[in-house]
Amino acid sequence: MTAAGMAATFDVMAADVVLASALGTAFKALAAALGGLAILWLGVMILRVLAQPQPEPPPPGELRKVRITYRCSLCGTEVRMTIAPMEDPEPPRHCGDEMSVMAPIEE
Repeated sequence: MTAAGMAATFDVMAADVVLASALGTAFKALAAALGGLAILWLGVMILRVLAQPQPEPPPPGELRKVRITYRCSLCGTEVRMTIAPMEDPEPPRHCGDEMSVMAPIEE
């Protein structure tokens, strides 16, 4: 191979390296832009969920979901109330006395 042929080969290789570097930079910029848009979209979706108002409470007299556990202090009977006409219902009676509210156990 002559010196002129080797120089031409090196010029082509140098052009390939420059092109690959430019494409790599463009790919990185595109990936960064897409990642930024994905993060922005996720943030907007989270803010939309947080911005929605809480639903109206049910009308008076309609049963509400509650999760309260009571225990009789005399015999140890436990009762779990799951629905009630109000959010903070009066405790039920057992053995002639009001039952005491038990602390909720994390499940």
